Formats: sequence, structure tokens, C-alpha cells
Amino acid sequence: MPEGDTLFERACRGERGERVPVWIMRQAGRYLPEYRKLREKVDFLTATKTPDVAARITLQPMERFPLDAAILFSDIMTPLEGMGLDVEFSPGPVLPKPIRSVEDARRLRLLDPEEETPYVLEALRLTRAELPSDRALIGFAGAPFTLFCYMVQGGGSKDFMEARSFLRRETEAAAEVMDLLGRSMVRYLVAQARSGADALMLFDSWVGLLGPDSYRRFALPLMRRVITGVQAETDVPVIYFANGGATLLEAAQEAGSHVLGIDWTLPLSQAVARLGSDAVVQGNLDPAALFAPRDELDQEIRTVLSQGAEAAAHIFNLGHGIHRTTDPDQVAFLVDRVHHHSAR
Repeated sequence: MPEGDTLFERACRGERGERVPVWIMRQAGRYLPEYRKLREKVDFLTATKTPDVAARITLQPMERFPLDAAILFSDIMTPLEGMGLDVEFSPGPVLPKPIRSVEDARRLRLLDPEEETPYVLEALRLTRAELPSDRALIGFAGAPFTLFCYMVQGGGSKDFMEARSFLRRETEAAAEVMDLLGRSMVRYLVAQARSGADALMLFDSWVGLLGPDSYRRFALPLMRRVITGVQAETDVPVIYFANGGATLLEAAQEAGSHVLGIDWTLPLSQAVARLGSDAVVQGNLDPAALFAPRDELDQEIRTVLSQGAEAAAHIFNLGHGIHRTTDPDQVAFLVDRVHHHSAR
């Protein structure tokens, strides 16, 4: 184990420390009044592309709560512009010219992170310079299938049928796009690790739309290549969050990440029983639990910790991103209780 590893990094590698580390997906964002105040002066896209602003937003929750890891303020759509696609936010992501044909697919290009997303790398460097040495910094990217969904659909959707049908109708073109995404995300994640990220996370937000057979056919081989490619270039741990992936759990484990993120729809005890006691899991408190009375929230925190104790190591998190209407005082209570209850 490298000497300088944080509690969070050690947990990612399967080592239990003096307590369970905790961070929260979307912890830098709209539920914080200081974030809303800053955003009055700058729009979302400008904030993600201005390194000192992105770094400031990344650090906001770290200054308010004793979280064990910061995650860079950015978006999974950020690298797509560098691959040749325009991306707008209104407020969610919109791609005015989605991929709908073989010709569209072949106009894409391989991402050069240093050339196309230097602001992301600089924001990481700035954040790492200010972040205390005992707190980890997480870089991230969208998983290829999820990015493919947006690239073909042209924006958000409940079922991404345009994208899922393209996978089967234009199999060769779809495979080319997915492969290019995979190679680009390897480059993007490795560049983030070299710029100061202590861990890397792959968000597969829409992979739960695939059944187990479709996942093994369309997503798993590429996920293996992405994670293997990152691990060949850097020794930082990789977290894979397959949202809505309760039926995909065993297949997702085969992708080879250090940590599997579990959403709130599957008890951690069941996840560990299926994955094996040597697995490292992240999660998985229901974000709605943060709206419950303190005694009820405390009990749910205890339950997640108890179930996570069955794994080799556990990183406490929500089972999805924090909701924008959450009371920050509830987050303070959550972090305090996780640290208190898990202290050894």
C-alpha cells in the first residue's frame, strides 16, 4: 500500500481503517447555499470550464463537512465536445446534432484531454493543491454506454429507445462509437489521475436499461477494456457505479473495478452475498432518507453500515446523487453519524 494513501483510498483497495469513509454523489451542487450564490454570477457550463471556479465549487462541501473525499465539479458530458459533438444545458444536457447514422458516427474523433479539456485537468491540480492531504480527490467520467445513450438520443429520456434501437439497427456504427468512447474515456481518466485525482469513478447512469444478456453483449466487454486500460496506465483505484443495475451485479463485477457502487434499491447485504465477502462496495443510503426525522435517519445509517460491514471494505455514500432540496444540516448529521458509528 503506498505510504501516502488516504483512508478513502485504502478502503477502495479493500483495507478497513479506523472508520468507514464517507462522501456523497453530487456533494458539490445545488443543495448548498454557497453554491447557489456563486452560480448567480456564472452559468453551469462556464463554471465547469473555468478552473478556479470549478475548484472552488469542488471544495465548498469539504469546507462545510468533514467528508473523506472530494469529487471534481464537472459533468459526464464535458469530454463530448472534444470528440466533435456540441453540448448545451437547458437545464439538462442537450445535443443539437445527435448521432443518427453511420456518417454521423464517423465524424467523431478520439479525445485528446490535454488539448480539448485542459480546464478539467487544471481544476484538478488547483483542487489537489488546496485539499488537505488526508482527503482524497475523485476524478470521473461517464461510462461508454451511458454517453452513447445521450449521443444518440440527443438529450435525456426515460427509455433512450432511439439509442437502444440504434445499438441493434446499426450494430457496426454503434460498435465504432462505443469503441471510440471507450478509448477516449481511458485517455480522459488517465489524464485526470496524472493531474491529481486519487481515485477515478465511472458513472453508468443508464445501464440499468439493459438486461443481463444485453449488458454482456453491448457493455461489459468495453467496460473491461476501459478499466483494464486505465489500470495499465495508473495505479489509482477505479469505482464503477452501474445505476439501476441490481440484475447486472455479477456481470458488472466482471468489469474489474476496485469498487462497485450500489444504488439504494438493493440492500448492501444482498449485494455482498452475491459479490462475495472480498468485494469492496460503495453506497447506498436512499437520498430520500435525508428528509426523514433524525432518529429515523440515524437508524437507516446504522443499517447501511451494518450491511456494509459484511464486505471487505465499505465506502459510505448515497445510492444516487443528493437531491437539490436537501437540508445541508441533514448532511452534517449524516457525516457525523457515519464517522461516529463506524469508529473502531
